[in-house]
Amino acid sequence: MAIVHNSDGDYAAGDSAATVAAEIEVFGGSKAMSIASEREAELADPIAAVIPMVLRHEEVVMHVPVEVAERARQAALASGADIIVSVGGGSTTGLAKAVALTTGLPILAVPTTYAGSEATNVWGLTEGETKSTGVDTKVLPASIVYDANLLRSLPGELTVASGLNAMAHCVDAMWGPRVDPIDQALAAEGIRALAAGLPAVAADPSGIDGIEQTLYGAYLAAVAFASAGSGIHHKICHVLGGMFNLPHAQTHATVLPHVLAFNAPLAPRAEARMAAAFHAPTALEGLQALRAQLDAPTALAEYGLTATGITDAVEAILPIVPGNNPHPVTAENLTALLHAALIGADPATVADKPLEEATR
Repeated sequence: MAIVHNSDGDYAAGDSAATVAAEIEVFGGSKAMSIASEREAELADPIAAVIPMVLRHEEVVMHVPVEVAERARQAALASGADIIVSVGGGSTTGLAKAVALTTGLPILAVPTTYAGSEATNVWGLTEGETKSTGVDTKVLPASIVYDANLLRSLPGELTVASGLNAMAHCVDAMWGPRVDPIDQALAAEGIRALAAGLPAVAADPSGIDGIEQTLYGAYLAAVAFASAGSGIHHKICHVLGGMFNLPHAQTHATVLPHVLAFNAPLAPRAEARMAAAFHAPTALEGLQALRAQLDAPTALAEYGLTATGITDAVEAILPIVPGNNPHPVTAENLTALLHAALIGADPATVADKPLEEATR
């Protein structure tokens, strides 16, 4: 995987079109399939104008439904494309990965959010109410072109949710099933960078310095997560997203403090590293201070989850919780965690408490 910056080592503000064209030449591509949603069309237009494109695919759907992926795969084969150029956030990159998974086509990713999917070998597909994920080297983009200019128009609410999604990669990497000291070092630096960059972006959404700092943190977060593997936080969010079609980034942003409160007391070394990265007495205090500064989402009820769905979610999550999770997970404490995230309860008050106490 190549990461492309400009000659000054910055995040190539304004250079993405020329850089993508040059990267396609490096890979010997002559028939590019562009994947970008209608919402991202304006950002993708300058790139589309200078690459040898045979197909512009715009059907991008959150959580990558299997039927949407299959249509994109068939379109890629029919067009004779030899390279995929994805311009967008996690859903767009996710669709490109779904195509690459079965076709073997290389991906050139141009991120427009802080999702970090461009730096992982993880794919996800949703069939009915079930979201499945996997790991495969074929879906890791061959090249990433970062252009800070493409994130200047990202709406404030999505900036916050997307950035906290990246923060969730850092936190989950601290106790992922394959975690090692390098993963934890990368995740800690990712936390530091995101905690510095996100307030800057919130204060000045078009400020390049804040965007670049946040992109840097998001990249480190994704690399750490890809290496450490998916922890309990991502297992929870993937089930909720697939089962109830909740918005991806907002779900991560809302669930994160509850998972941190749940696990951190039983992972003291990881907790200390995260607290130091936040420059806070505890990791939870650091995260909550950042979330307050960003006016982050607090309750899954705002996105359509209801109490009646929690029992089904718990049943789906329990079998896939990693065996090395710091805190033993039971139906009772997982239910309490989800109820707290549902109503926006204080995460510090709910770890491993009975349901009737946790939701008062």
